[in-house]
Amino acid sequence: MAYLTAATLLWAFSFSLIGVYLAGQVDSWFSVLMRVALASVMFIPFLKFKGVDKRLIAKLMAVGGTQLGLMYCFYYQSFLLLSVPEVLLFTVFTPIYVTLIYDLLKGRFSPWYLLTAIIAVTGAALIKFSGINENFLIGFLVVQGANLCFAMGQVGYKYIIEDQSVNLSQHTVFGYFYLGALCVALVAFSLLGNIEKMPTTSTQWGVLIYLGITASGIGYFAWNKGATIVNAGALAAMNNALVPAGLIVNIVIWNRDVDLTRLAIGGAIIMLSLWFNETWVKRKVALSYQTQNQ
Repeated sequence: MAYLTAATLLWAFSFSLIGVYLAGQVDSWFSVLMRVALASVMFIPFLKFKGVDKRLIAKLMAVGGTQLGLMYCFYYQSFLLLSVPEVLLFTVFTPIYVTLIYDLLKGRFSPWYLLTAIIAVTGAALIKFSGINENFLIGFLVVQGANLCFAMGQVGYKYIIEDQSVNLSQHTVFGYFYLGALCVALVAFSLLGNIEKMPTTSTQWGVLIYLGITASGIGYFAWNKGATIVNAGALAAMNNALVPAGLIVNIVIWNRDVDLTRLAIGGAIIMLSLWFNETWVKRKVALSYQTQNQ
């Protein structure tokens, strides 16, 4: 949980930074490219080339292209359609995607993990239920595209690492994840980018550098490594811990108008889902799978 918590704290600032300093001001496709390129540069020095299965490389690049490359393509466009709180609201469906995809890959279905995810979604939805604008439907669909990519990527990475017969130091192969995302970002920028909307201020460049090195470079490695340690229910619940974290940053720094009572109640429900998962669901699911395998 420590890795997931660290990534959540790093990402808590991302929503507001993108919405306040980049959306509508800097070309979104360039923002995606810059962010992925900086993250790639961070991990290339650690990259292991010899003795790494080519199929593993291909899988990691595919996961990175999906979780980071395609997800960012949807994610950055959503800020052109929705406010920061609305983007946060529509991310609450990610835990359900995480749980269902993981069970699908494992060829099984655990309703207990799904219950954990639903509790977490309930808490996040309570926090973020608010008025919507005329771009509701399009914005909702765009964010769901990002959610699906993010869920497929993190679950795919968890599944790939768990399926390895050889112990790997994840930092020596994680660069392939970023290179896969970089391939997608390069194609997207070359086809859709607008070179007339490059960053023009030191603040914009600073935000892009922070997002690339810290939020993407450190954040995604910590998140995916954490995903390989916890069970699917905890992973699903932690996806929605981003919502209160992002809102707290909005309130403290940018003074967004948020219902503090709703925030407190919703955050408590999300914490309840984590407690429920760690103290009861893990034992219940382990017992049920053990019974099935006998």
